[in-house]
Amino acid sequence: MKQFFLICCIVTASHFSFAQDNTIYQKPPDLISKLVLASATPQVSFNDKGDWMAIMERSAAPTLEDLGQPEIKVAGLRINPANFSPSRSSYFINILLKNTNNGKEIVIQNLPQPLKASSLSWNSTGDKIAFINEGRSQMDLYIIDVASATAKKINSTPLNTATGNGYSWLDHQSLMYFGTIASPSALPIKPIAPDGPVIQENLGKAAPSRTYQDLIKNKYDEDVFRFLATSQLIINDLNTEKKINQPHIYSQVSLSPDNQYFLIQKLNGKLSYLVPFNGFEKDVEIWDINGHQIKKLAALPSSELAPSGFDNVQNIPRRYSWVDTKPHTISWIQPLDGGNSRTKMAFRDEFLTLDAPFNGSPVSIAKTPNRMQGVNFINADKAIVSHGSAAAQTRVMELLDLKTGKSKIISNRSTNDAYSDIGTPFTTKNELGQQVPILYQGSKLIMRNSGASPKGDYPFISIFDLNNLKQEKIWQSKDPYFESAVKLLSYDKNGIQFITTRQSNDEVSNYFVHHLKNKKVKQITNFQDPQPELRQLKKEKITYTRKDGIQLTANLYVDKNYDVQKDGPLPVVIIAYPREYKSSKDAAQVRGSQNTFTQLNYGSFVYFALKGYAILDNAEFPIVGEKDQYPNDNFVEQLEWNAKAAIDKIASMGIGDSTRVAVTGHSYGAFMTANLLAHTKLFKAGIARSGAYNRTLTPFGFQNEERTYWQAPEVYFRMSPFSYANKIKTPILIIHGEMDNNPGTFPIQSERLYNAIKGHGGIARYIQLPFESHGYAAKENILHLLWEEYQFLEKYVKPKK
Repeated sequence: MKQFFLICCIVTASHFSFAQDNTIYQKPPDLISKLVLASATPQVSFNDKGDWMAIMERSAAPTLEDLGQPEIKVAGLRINPANFSPSRSSYFINILLKNTNNGKEIVIQNLPQPLKASSLSWNSTGDKIAFINEGRSQMDLYIIDVASATAKKINSTPLNTATGNGYSWLDHQSLMYFGTIASPSALPIKPIAPDGPVIQENLGKAAPSRTYQDLIKNKYDEDVFRFLATSQLIINDLNTEKKINQPHIYSQVSLSPDNQYFLIQKLNGKLSYLVPFNGFEKDVEIWDINGHQIKKLAALPSSELAPSGFDNVQNIPRRYSWVDTKPHTISWIQPLDGGNSRTKMAFRDEFLTLDAPFNGSPVSIAKTPNRMQGVNFINADKAIVSHGSAAAQTRVMELLDLKTGKSKIISNRSTNDAYSDIGTPFTTKNELGQQVPILYQGSKLIMRNSGASPKGDYPFISIFDLNNLKQEKIWQSKDPYFESAVKLLSYDKNGIQFITTRQSNDEVSNYFVHHLKNKKVKQITNFQDPQPELRQLKKEKITYTRKDGIQLTANLYVDKNYDVQKDGPLPVVIIAYPREYKSSKDAAQVRGSQNTFTQLNYGSFVYFALKGYAILDNAEFPIVGEKDQYPNDNFVEQLEWNAKAAIDKIASMGIGDSTRVAVTGHSYGAFMTANLLAHTKLFKAGIARSGAYNRTLTPFGFQNEERTYWQAPEVYFRMSPFSYANKIKTPILIIHGEMDNNPGTFPIQSERLYNAIKGHGGIARYIQLPFESHGYAAKENILHLLWEEYQFLEKYVKPKK
């Protein structure tokens, strides 16, 4: 009898230790459910003049049934085979017109029902809007006529948007798009048995590649991809369709500024099992407007052969595009160092152009000592050339005189030094209808800037003089608002007018028109707070210092009714995401603003501040490697410094209980979370969502680590929390989307970490969300996610009354 009782105890203990919990979908507390399902603030789109705006209402979270519709995963794409479109797309369910001068809102007639609109864009004259509408069996192109406020379908051939190609305006009335060439019912049928094995072979060439997902795996996948991705280029003029050339698999199509030539990039037939669609072999060609080939510019090889390491590129032309200031001139970047950034060269890249009829020799416009990032043409005389180093985190901008070939540096900074950023120039359409930087008073740019500063972000507009490089602020956001310019309306003798979005801690973001000369400001939208219950939260941007002297920041949220003297220290949740820096000075910069309006999405932990937690959101977790040092060589140590500094700060304020702290993160933040639980005793629990935990499974680099596993095996091992799963004794909640398509974060990463922790007697719970990708979408999954997180925190962090 005693033996029987002992056996029963062992079996029962085993059941509770290794439970498989097939819980049905749950919901978090009602308040959190209400907040997460609240309608989002509408999006807006202005025409060039700014006198009309489209107000677009976004769709609610899809249901699990929506996410479970047929989907084909192939060539790095996820495609809805029923209508030749990307699956899992978001869309708008209503569109209104609003006149910004008189404030009148107009209902648009004849919108398709149900409306699932995406890719809205205005024509050049600002009196028409095009959009794609997703139907159950086809994608259609509609035009809204502003004058009559009516919508009309213009295509007779269903659109094919499977590879991400949409449409573009050619002029004020003509559009270019891609049509289907077959019915969805003709999709190839998968054979019961294959004709033979799948064979891949490499004949001595180095071909490192990232761990991409949803790739082509066999001959059937090849057939399916070709069927879904092949499309017919079409020009539609006044509702009349004209087919251009033959059906192809296009990766890029653009029309020259004078509408006389096409720049075409199309697959040349050979597919890859190692890289996604955008890395397949392709031909680059010039066609005339009728689709006749004028010139074959290049046959580009597969990116399978792309070298690993920052600043290394394939030794091939890249970034083919039209020059915005010329009618029909093509441009591209050519490496001069063979693509190897370690080769000592005076110049690494060259920018070349070729004018119609495209049978002459290319003209060299610029050479740069770093990798060229692009050339922004202002007019026929001036251009801004950008170049830099990803490894060194640097970016240089030079003003190039196109007539003399001489240049001067106008900006030279670290890409992480937001304080010294000169901003981004406002643009206007030139005589060819192309967007180019505005040249104001002959030699000045009108710039918009995030306004990063030691006090936080205070966006501004400035006049940047290209002659003396002086910058004059003409407008800046002021407390208590966070206000940023989104569109420049005019810059003539009557003064400068522009549109901003303005928000504060208590005011939802709305749009305003500013007239600087008259100092007049007019509100043009009146959006309401979609989550008023969140005004119950108090937000504070706090600063503190880690052990090596680097200043850090975080956003602290607590309930407004919380009284530190009366209620005492609260349990704490820290949300963070590690970022690499080459400079302590850059790492210490203040990011974000104290003045923003709190509006939360499904992934936020800030909801739990309404349930008695102190939340440290966006806690800075810099990983610094000065000069020749690699940041990741001290990754684990710096994680601990960041975490301890945050905990010490909130404890010193009396708000947080240092013995009741949880750490959380998504993706690389989940990787951080597992590492902190493996190497420190600072936390009561951790929540890790959609992370990668075994870096040997991403051997050719990850995040901002450019070394391979074979170059730095000790770094890969030490940074992998999987290597220390036997030390993870702090309770951990592991969550992953069942169909995660992010490179590196395969669901097996979470499965293996959970099994390793379980195998060593740790406390772990693993949740796999059906149909979800790297980010989560379905309403049922989102609500259950929040329930899991809340229950976990209540069980392992909240206790102590």
